[in-house]
Amino acid sequence: MVAEPREAVGRKFDAVLLQQARTRSWAVLHDIRERMRPGISEEEAKAMAAEVFADHGVERIWHPTLIRIGANTTKTWRQRSDPTVRLGQNDSYFIDLGLVFSRHEGDVGDTFVVGHSPERQACAEAARALFHEVADAWRQRGLNGEALYAFAGERAAAMGWRFNHATRGHRIGDYPHAVHKGGTLDAFDAHPADGRWILEIQIAHPTEPFGAFYEDLLGGQGRPGMAG
Repeated sequence: MVAEPREAVGRKFDAVLLQQARTRSWAVLHDIRERMRPGISEEEAKAMAAEVFADHGVERIWHPTLIRIGANTTKTWRQRSDPTVRLGQNDSYFIDLGLVFSRHEGDVGDTFVVGHSPERQACAEAARALFHEVADAWRQRGLNGEALYAFAGERAAAMGWRFNHATRGHRIGDYPHAVHKGGTLDAFDAHPADGRWILEIQIAHPTEPFGAFYEDLLGGQGRPGMAG
């Protein structure tokens, strides 16, 4: 256990089970990705995702499933999607899942492109690259949560993308982690502990209506398979 009260966990917390929840969540996300087709709406995609959850033995969701398509990829978690948007032939979308396995939380997100759209592909790849650059800074430089997000914003700008500061990172743990009231990662003034925090990265094109999202556990063991 860690001394910082904002990083508290329950008596039954198991770091191995948390890593397993992460791994299984990534498997679910990629199965959903395999079923995404042009023409699908976000509501249809979420209904399909629920079927995938059943196939994978998901115990429950701990936050609403989010699948954003096209121009909706620039919106934050709290903003409503335009319900008329459907996945185009040359388009992008992201998936954000909060799943529970063995009473431990997984939280994963990634952005994908269908058809041919080099700019959207570049945006998706930039979100992944920025995540790993920030995660490396966490490992190597001992930055606190505030400094990590300041660094992320600076690097996004240097890469030519708009950084969404309303997407702020958060705690994770044994379900429900929320009883410990850890707050957001960008407001955390200590060095985040291994296996306690989700780093969220959301960027957007500086002028065009599309963006990208990527999130994973700080302290995740190994990188999930990444493809465009």
